Amino acid sequence: MPKTGVANLPLHPGKAPRWLFKRMVALSKGITEVIIYEYGSDEFLQRLSDPFWFQAFSCVLGYDFHSSGTTTVTCGALKEAINPEEVGITFAGGKGNASRNTLSEIEAFGFQYNLSTDTIKRLQYCSRMAAKVDNTAIQDGHTLYHHVFIFSQNKKWAVIQQGMNNQTSYARRYHWLSEDVESFVCEPHNTIVGDHRQDRVLDMTAKQSTAAQKVSVDLVNDNPFHLQRDWAELILHDNQKTLDDWLSPCRNKPTVPHLDMPRNINWQKMKEIYDVHPTNYEELLSLKGVGPNTVRALALISDLIYGEKPSWEDPIRYTFAHGGKDKLPRPVDLPTYSTSIEMLEDAIKQAKLGDHEKLHALKRLRNVTPPIPVNPSILTSYD
Repeated sequence: MPKTGVANLPLHPGKAPRWLFKRMVALSKGITEVIIYEYGSDEFLQRLSDPFWFQAFSCVLGYDFHSSGTTTVTCGALKEAINPEEVGITFAGGKGNASRNTLSEIEAFGFQYNLSTDTIKRLQYCSRMAAKVDNTAIQDGHTLYHHVFIFSQNKKWAVIQQGMNNQTSYARRYHWLSEDVESFVCEPHNTIVGDHRQDRVLDMTAKQSTAAQKVSVDLVNDNPFHLQRDWAELILHDNQKTLDDWLSPCRNKPTVPHLDMPRNINWQKMKEIYDVHPTNYEELLSLKGVGPNTVRALALISDLIYGEKPSWEDPIRYTFAHGGKDKLPRPVDLPTYSTSIEMLEDAIKQAKLGDHEKLHALKRLRNVTPPIPVNPSILTSYD
């Protein structure tokens, strides 16, 4: 499945200092070129889609060990460092307004890679759907503000995007990978990491939500009058039941644990969806104008009236170094940082000239260097 992980990260104010960012660009360029040279572009995309590897990569570059900036600054450094023509991989999108350029950048670099028009349109669709799923189908309170779509001339792609919860000041990062994509709306998560699990998360991509997905499609393909009648029965009708009626006999456990029906529905949009007649839930979700309110209303009607319950379980699980800009876990060691950059740059230059000894030495060094102990108190695991 395309989604490979999710990470929760606290908001740290301020920007990466220029002296650090330019070094992050240089070091990320060296590491990226070594990985692609040794293992190929597909391997690099796979590593980026691993939230644990990406977190460690951000720390090696010198960023704080668990701040929201590990996503935005690291992706920014990679986008500036990588030459798409040299390595066959390009980064489209970014933070804030830069994310709105994603589709046009996919098109521009797609033509540069001589990809067909149909392939470029498919890549643009994958970019839009990854964002739509994490912003709409999974309602965890985090609004996307960062979206980076990475793709190769081999037509493989990965997504790294991040949303912010303004109430908690925590960010959540979502990773996607194109390998073996079958559906955008069925169990897209493999590895999920974060600081804490939330309550009341509507997850319409969970297998438990499959029946609710089908009912949702049936509802929009029926006459919109019937859907409006069902919605009114729950919200507006004079004979609306009280919440007590939705409690179990012991009256201490709701049968619908998170009843929060949207107060307004765009019925003109529902009429337009009815005219389209989507054949499955992915097609429904992909339609322009189908937002969180529509998805939530359909899910609750599926539950309350037709007895098909969606999943309310948060898909989150567990959430390490040159130092960090906020001196966490320690100040950046500039001399060591500069030596690392020079070593990688020299190794890749020599490898291009046919001398692979330094790259092989770096591999051997990994085998003899003792691992850095990690304080288990900063890690939390959910089964």
